[in-house]
Amino acid sequence: MDAFDVEGVRAWLTPQMDGLTDPGPEVAPFTGGASNLAYLLNYPHLRTELILRRRPAGKKAGSAHGMAREYRVQKALEPVFPLVPTVRALCQDPDVIGADFYVMGKVPGLILRGKLPEGMALSPSRARALSEVFVGTLADPQRVDPATAGLDDLGKGEGYVRRQVEGWTRHYAQARIWNTPGFRHVTAWLADHQPDGTALCVVHNDWRPENLVLHEETLQVAGALDWELATLVDPLMDLGSAMAYRVQADDSRMARAMRPQPSHLPGMLTRAETVERHCDRTGLSAENWSFCEVFGLFRIAVIA
Repeated sequence: MDAFDVEGVRAWLTPQMDGLTDPGPEVAPFTGGASNLAYLLNYPHLRTELILRRRPAGKKAGSAHGMAREYRVQKALEPVFPLVPTVRALCQDPDVIGADFYVMGKVPGLILRGKLPEGMALSPSRARALSEVFVGTLADPQRVDPATAGLDDLGKGEGYVRRQVEGWTRHYAQARIWNTPGFRHVTAWLADHQPDGTALCVVHNDWRPENLVLHEETLQVAGALDWELATLVDPLMDLGSAMAYRVQADDSRMARAMRPQPSHLPGMLTRAETVERHCDRTGLSAENWSFCEVFGLFRIAVIA
């Protein structure tokens, strides 16, 4: 975990926020993330906890890890999608910690990963309700009017699917080593089966339980984190990205052993049920689902 100048953050942040007084924060890193870094800023004397998000150290692609973009998305969504954390301040002064960062409020609650927390159990009915919450809430930001939220310039417009297929195909070719498959049949299939004229809406683009904070009692979503990949895209593409991480009970033993979420539990919606539920909720047709599913899985292969 990259360290940073805590005193520099304290000196910059204190005048940015009403009521934030010395002494400075106690700082603890969050572990387990794979992209932008997050730290807890705890002010015990104020009973206040904040989260600092910053890009990793080192040179990154120009559009990757954009703190200002992520801050802007959350700021714009807050009035129309209350599950985004409240952003408080954005710093683009490299003299503070050497990298852009922003500070937001902490969303208290539970984050589920591959194994349930010790002492927690889910009955089949609660597991089903949880998986229904997962797919139901996914559709909520997709209903936001991009123009009303001031996010109509978030994406690059028409041609998103083509750009994604070409970009991830290129990334895979660059990342390959001697013992990984060429995937030429997959990339050719994706190039030949791109849907035309898809609707564009606001999507999170990395919707998985690790990015959702749940109310501990009700298991409803209290907050959706990590908006760095948010864009304007076909909502089924967003679902395809989310479902690529999903492992169900009848998947192979290896897949179940590597699951990043407890979607294998009795009662959880299957992949087919999840797609059906999402289409029912949004009024979308599942006509292009095969393409979205294959693309989502291919993207995970590139990341791996």
